Amino acid sequence: MCWVSPPSTTPKTPLTQKGIILRLRHRWRPVEFLFTGLDEFKRHRTSRNAALLAHYGFLSVFPMVVVLTTILGFVLEGHPGLRKTIVNSALTNVPIIGETLKNNPSSLHGNAAVLVIGLATTLWAGTKAFVAAQNGMNDIWEIPDAERPGLASARGRALIAIGVVGSSQVATGLVSGVIGVGGVAWWLRIVLIPVTIAINIAALMTGYRILTARRLDRQQLLPGAILAGIGFSILQVVGGSLVIRATKKAAPVYGTFASVIALLTWLSLHSIVALVGVEANAALDRDRKRDRIGATAATGATAGAPT
Repeated sequence: MCWVSPPSTTPKTPLTQKGIILRLRHRWRPVEFLFTGLDEFKRHRTSRNAALLAHYGFLSVFPMVVVLTTILGFVLEGHPGLRKTIVNSALTNVPIIGETLKNNPSSLHGNAAVLVIGLATTLWAGTKAFVAAQNGMNDIWEIPDAERPGLASARGRALIAIGVVGSSQVATGLVSGVIGVGGVAWWLRIVLIPVTIAINIAALMTGYRILTARRLDRQQLLPGAILAGIGFSILQVVGGSLVIRATKKAAPVYGTFASVIALLTWLSLHSIVALVGVEANAALDRDRKRDRIGATAATGATAGAPT
C-alpha cells in the first residue's frame, strides 16, 4: 500500500519573498517599496474591490444614459434647428447616444416618469459604487470594522463624493475634449494638460479624505492623489480616443456588446488607478512610521549607551 503524505498546512512563501527578488529588496529601498506594495495589493484584495467599484459604476451608466437621452428628448422637442446642431456636434461620438442621435434623432422623447426612475436608479448604483470604494480604501488602510461608518453615514459620504468626483469629471471631460479636438493650437493643449491633472489631483484628494474612515492629513493623501491624478489624465486624454476607436471598429461585428466591453474596461482601469493611489499612500505612511520608530530606537540606544 502506497502512503501519501497529507497536504502541507504551511503557507507558501510568495515569489516576492525569495530568490533574486528578496536579495534586490534587501539591497535597494525602492525595490523593497515596490514589492511590498504588490504584496499589500494582494493581501488587501484591492483587485476585487476595484472590480466591485467598476461593476456598480457600470450599472449606474445605463440609467444615466436614459436620463441624458430623456433630457435631450425634452430639449429637442419642437426645436429642429437645435436638434441638427446637437446631431452635428461632438456628442455623436458618444457610444449608444451618438448612434441614436445620428441615425434617428426623432426617436428621443421626453418622459417625466422615465426621468424620475432613471435618476433614482443612477443615484442608487452611484452610491453603491462609492460605498464599494469606501470599503476598498478602508481595507487598504486596515481600519477595523468597528471604526467604519454605518449604513447611513456611508451613504452620506458616498453622496458627497458623487458631487465632488462628478463635478471634476465633467470639468476634466470638457478640458480633455478641447485637447483632443483638431485645430486647437498646440500651446493651448500644453497649457490645458496640467489643468486637467490639477483638477484630478484635487478631486482624488477630496475623495480619499471623504471616503476613508480615518482622519488623514495632506501628507498622507497627496502622493497617491498625484499618482492617480496623472493616471486619470492619461486615461482621459489617450484612453478615451482609443476606446471610441476600438468601439467603432468592433461595432459592425459585435454590435452593442462592443460598447459594453469598452465601457467596462474603461471603468475598471479608472477603479484600479484610484485604488492604487490609496495603496501608495498607505505604503508611504507605513514607511514613515517605520522610519520614526527606527529613529526613536536609535536615539534611545545612544542615550542609554555608557559614556
